[in-house]
Amino acid sequence: MQASALALGLVLCGSLVWALDKPTGPVVLTIEGGISETNQGNKAQFDMQMLEKLPQRSFTTRTPWYPDAVTFTGPLLRDVIAAAGGKGSKITAVALNDYKTEIPFDDIHRHDAIVARLMNNRPMPVREKGPLFIVYPFDTKAELRSELYYNRAAWQLSVLRIR
Repeated sequence: MQASALALGLVLCGSLVWALDKPTGPVVLTIEGGISETNQGNKAQFDMQMLEKLPQRSFTTRTPWYPDAVTFTGPLLRDVIAAAGGKGSKITAVALNDYKTEIPFDDIHRHDAIVARLMNNRPMPVREKGPLFIVYPFDTKAELRSELYYNRAAWQLSVLRIR
């Protein structure tokens, strides 16, 4: 009964907190910096199964990188950040090839960007911009169809640094 009241209280407050499991498969994403939930030293590491357990979102959008609209599926970026207890003013997304892009923290609340793990319902290999790709729903708002937001997308995502 007490645990149920606590869970209800957390849900009513608008934030659900849980201990971050340790990855059992290969680590595909590391979050570091301004986080309160860790599972590897001062970092939060995720394998693909951990990302699959978060609520999933799908959308179809046109991008500058593909000739036709593409359907992306994955957890909302804000849910991934929340799983690590992330708080800050900016996020640096780092790709496998060390490409970096800055994302204002406010973007995770203003836009439904996802950490895509599927493209057209299939996992994305590294050679096809995978395994993870931060994608904004570019077709939902005119402001998102701009170089500013295209540059905030990050394929081959491997690290999120929160400051």
